[in-house]
Amino acid sequence: MGPIPTILIAILVFGFLIFIHEFGHYIFARIFKVTIKEFSIGMGPKILKYTSEKTGICYAISAVPLGGYVAMAGEDEESDDPNAFNKKPAWQRLIITVAGATINIIAGFIAMIIITAVIDIGGTTVHSFGYGDYEVSSEQSGLMAGDTIIRVDGKRVRIADELSYEIMRRGHEPIDITVIRDGEEITLRDVVFPTDSEAGQTFGMMDFYILAVDKTFGNTLGYAFSKSALIVRMCWESIFDLITGRYSLGAVSGPVGISEAIGDAAKAGTLQLLNIVALISINLGVMNLMPIPALDGGRMITTLAEMITRKKIPAKIEATINAVGLAILLGFSVIILIKDVIMLFIG
Repeated sequence: MGPIPTILIAILVFGFLIFIHEFGHYIFARIFKVTIKEFSIGMGPKILKYTSEKTGICYAISAVPLGGYVAMAGEDEESDDPNAFNKKPAWQRLIITVAGATINIIAGFIAMIIITAVIDIGGTTVHSFGYGDYEVSSEQSGLMAGDTIIRVDGKRVRIADELSYEIMRRGHEPIDITVIRDGEEITLRDVVFPTDSEAGQTFGMMDFYILAVDKTFGNTLGYAFSKSALIVRMCWESIFDLITGRYSLGAVSGPVGISEAIGDAAKAGTLQLLNIVALISINLGVMNLMPIPALDGGRMITTLAEMITRKKIPAKIEATINAVGLAILLGFSVIILIKDVIMLFIG
């Protein structure tokens, strides 16, 4: 796929995910009768805009399709408007704050249900060995066809994706595998898996095939929920791994790298594109709930603190904290952007 179609698809994907995120904030602000000044998809100069005569709200599409906002009276400053954001009860402000990220996570879950409904789903029962081009190591360590794996290094696994992820994350060194064999629970010690490396990181790899599971309405929903929950956990654990140094900055992608991944997924077909949209949507929701100033999670923490202590942080102090957080995030984003552009030309 050429660069122009890739860019257009990426803009549509980003635009849709940004829209539903901001719509979450917007709809609950309207429900709680908060004065809204502007609803914008994109940042920077406005390309199109419309101001409602009834509500006075300006609806806009802006030039930079990498963000959006719902500007509310009293959001970052003191306001005398009786319907200003800062005049609303803390529980209403909390709902408005987390609504955008919540909508992203729900949208990802819905997309995962659609995907799960049309693909084969796998359990955790070993079918046969010899998956991929990897040397079969786990069979030599005692794993057998017919074993149902229930824990990997102590972590519970219920679906194929959890099994694959835990082996990838932990299987770079010998690990314990707990299985059900002939109705009995057995723990296999120091099971060895083949490994692979990418971006300087070593991962364990599955060297066996798994049995598919007969689908029902119930286990389709269950599988989709478990896969969505796994994506949430993967997001948090990848942040932890980045902080602790297991993953380098080279493993992090920004809009350029994500756009390239979207283009690759689009070439692979509708399901692959839908899968990466679900992945990005859930990650967007989780990242926005991180307790970092300038993100929804930062405001969520200050609102929760207010609900507990009954003391409100002055708007000027909160605005200063958010400005510092925003500056740090923008600086980090510029570094990732530069890295992605360099990788685009040399990778």
